[in-house]
Amino acid sequence: MSYTRTLLAIALLLNLIGCNNSSPTKTEETPGVSTPITVTAIENTSISEMISFNAVSQYQRKNMVKSTINGYIEKSFVNQGDIVQAGKPLYAIKTKEGDVLSKFAPKDTSFNFTGKLTIVAPTSGIVIEATKQTNDYVSDGEQLCVIAAQSSFVFLLNVPFEQNKYASPGRSCTILLPDSTILKGTISGKLSTVDPVSQTQSYIVKPLTSAILPENLSVLVLISKNSKENTQVIDKSCVLSDETMDNFWVMKLINDTTAVKVHIKTGITAGNKIEILSPTFTQRDRLINSGNYGLSDTAFVNIIQP
Repeated sequence: MSYTRTLLAIALLLNLIGCNNSSPTKTEETPGVSTPITVTAIENTSISEMISFNAVSQYQRKNMVKSTINGYIEKSFVNQGDIVQAGKPLYAIKTKEGDVLSKFAPKDTSFNFTGKLTIVAPTSGIVIEATKQTNDYVSDGEQLCVIAAQSSFVFLLNVPFEQNKYASPGRSCTILLPDSTILKGTISGKLSTVDPVSQTQSYIVKPLTSAILPENLSVLVLISKNSKENTQVIDKSCVLSDETMDNFWVMKLINDTTAVKVHIKTGITAGNKIEILSPTFTQRDRLINSGNYGLSDTAFVNIIQP
C-alpha cells in the first residue's frame, strides 16, 4: 500500500512539472517613468549685458527774474508750473511814488506819470519757482520768479570712478523712470569733480523726449556693459548648473521621449536670456525649459506642449 502511494505521488509530481514546462514563461515589464516637460529652441540674435546707475533730473539753465524798481506788484500773470514764452508779461509793478502821484492825475490831465513797469519773460521755459504774487512789495533786485529752459533738462548720472569706462560721452543709454516709462538718452558730457564721500563722478545724460519732466526726479540709467550680435541665445530656465556654478548644461531631446545632458559654455547674461558660446545648436534642436531640474544624464520625458 505504501509502495502504491509513493508511485502516485511521483506521477503527480511529474504531471505538475510537465504542465509548468508546457506554458510559456511570462516576464512582467515595468513601464518607464517619464517627466512632463516643455521645450524651446535656440535663437540667433543680439544680447547686451546692462549695468545700472542712479541719476537725478536737473535743469541746467535757470533764469532768475528780478525786479528793477521798488514797488508793489499790481498784478501777477504767472504761477509755478506755467510754460511761458520770451517777452510774455510776468508782473506789473507800481512804484510807491507812482501810487501817490496817480491821485493827482484826475485833477491835471497833462500829468501822465503812472510809475508802472511791466516785467516780461527774458526767455522761454517753465516757471519752476514763483516767489512773489499780487500786492507783494518788492525791492530793486529782488527775485520774482525762476524760469527754467526746457532745452536744458538733463539727468545727472552718478558713476563710481572705477566704472567710468562704461559712461563715456556720446554713448547711448536707457532711462528707466519710477513709473516704468522707458526713455532713450545720450551721455553728452561729464563734470570735472568727484564727490569726496562716495567717489562718484557726475555725467550729463540728455533724454531724447519732448515730455516735460519734474526736477529732482530719481531714475535708473542703464548702460550696455557688453554686447554681441548674431549669437546663440536661450532662455535662462534652460540652463542648469552644479552647486559651485562651475559646470553648466542643458537637456536636449534626441527624440520625442528621450533627453540627454549636453555640457555648455555660457557667455553674456541679460535678464532672462543667456548666451551659449559652445557647442553650436541648430534651430531644429529642442531644449527643455521647464521640468528639466533633477533629470539624469539620460531621461524619459513627455512633452506637454504642442
